[in-house]
Amino acid sequence: MDTSHLASHSTDLFFHIRVLMGIVVGLAFTHLLRGLARMIEAPGERRVYWVHLVWVASMLLFLVHFWWWEFGLSGIVRWRFDMYVFITGYALLLYLLCALVLPERMADHSDYRDYFYSRRRWFFGALALAYLVDFGDTWMKGAAYFHAFGNEYVVRNIAYIVASLVAIATRNPVYHGTFAVAGLLYQLAWIARQFETLRQGA
Repeated sequence: MDTSHLASHSTDLFFHIRVLMGIVVGLAFTHLLRGLARMIEAPGERRVYWVHLVWVASMLLFLVHFWWWEFGLSGIVRWRFDMYVFITGYALLLYLLCALVLPERMADHSDYRDYFYSRRRWFFGALALAYLVDFGDTWMKGAAYFHAFGNEYVVRNIAYIVASLVAIATRNPVYHGTFAVAGLLYQLAWIARQFETLRQGA
């Protein structure tokens, strides 16, 4: 049976979906870079907070990782509308995270430290949801693709979810600083070990 037309159709659909994801990711990048530019242009307007800046860096890295990671979707032969909605929702969730970590307006907050702790429930709630959604995203690329990452992938996501839930409950600056730095360093190590080379879904 000639399946070349199916492969061609799948490639066209993947390109179509990737264009939409690219628009959303591009908007998220723009939002973060615009926020960082505001900090640089007016350094005395609002005092920065190092923990908050680490999470901004983490979101930038998350976007880069997401765009690279989603190449695995190219291995999907048959696309359904619910899959399309799921992936679009995942991209929009990342945009929401970026909007939460760097707001457009700071009128109600004296500095970025005050903003970070006052909005931590929203930010870390969305972050926990992102790592939960990530399970479904990885499974969509195929069972073999999912299992190729081993138990570490499952433990990693659960650890981020639990740590985010704790971050919602506490304002402890030591915990938040530790979570921010450890999370960013692990994210860098994970990408370096798992994603040096692109792999397609099963």
